[in-house]
Amino acid sequence: MSDDWLHEIKYDGFRVQIILDWAGARAFTKNGHDWSKRFWPVIDAAEKLPAKSFIIDGEMIAPEPDGTPNFHQMHSRMTWNAELLAFVAFDILHLDGQDIRQLPATERKTKLWDLVKPADGIIQYSEHVEGGGAAFFAGVERMGLEGMVSKRRESPYRSGPSDSWVKTKCWEVGDFELLGLRREPGKQTVGLMARNGKYAGPATISLTNQMRERLLQRVQTGRAAPHGLPSAVTRSDVEWLKPGLTARVRYLRGEHKLRHASLQDFWEVD
Repeated sequence: MSDDWLHEIKYDGFRVQIILDWAGARAFTKNGHDWSKRFWPVIDAAEKLPAKSFIIDGEMIAPEPDGTPNFHQMHSRMTWNAELLAFVAFDILHLDGQDIRQLPATERKTKLWDLVKPADGIIQYSEHVEGGGAAFFAGVERMGLEGMVSKRRESPYRSGPSDSWVKTKCWEVGDFELLGLRREPGKQTVGLMARNGKYAGPATISLTNQMRERLLQRVQTGRAAPHGLPSAVTRSDVEWLKPGLTARVRYLRGEHKLRHASLQDFWEVD
């Protein structure tokens, strides 16, 4: 990407807009649910910001001591320790009665910083770099983060998908239990994966003919689906495998089920 772009860390949490108006501050999810009570410490902090009204776009996260988001702690903290959540603000749509969505992204971020600084507490500011996207992404990968978001410096704010706001996610490789196969005419074979006894999602299988034959030899005709799988997974067209297969899978980092996953290799566990 050219220097026309700015780049931010993609945080792993819940996308949230915080709105302040005459009725006070509220927090809404991307599906429009009011989760103000769940995020009450952030709401309290938002009402202390130096503005009469605003709409801020950001991500609610459960940060570790080093600031790294831990999505798996989100629900626990929302229920028991909401003061351990943090809101990372990355854009602003309205400020003190003015609609600023048409301003360039860099100008909106300047206004956002002026509103939330020093932004080192429960409301934080999404830092960015201008240009150098490849180097920024390499740093994100080294840090084990989910990915990055790139925005055109001069772009207005647009809801929904946009070619001026691009997400680039990091890949992960890990080991999973291979439970079964789903084969459909004209489609790639799909393996059904589990980790720590829980269903993790599907992964496409693009292997050599020899490896595919090895897999088919593990099919147990008439075997029932393993216990505890979601009903949507236990379809009649799934061929369940003998237990004891471990598969190496490449998948998108930061997803809570396997997405865009592919099986790289597999072996029998002694």
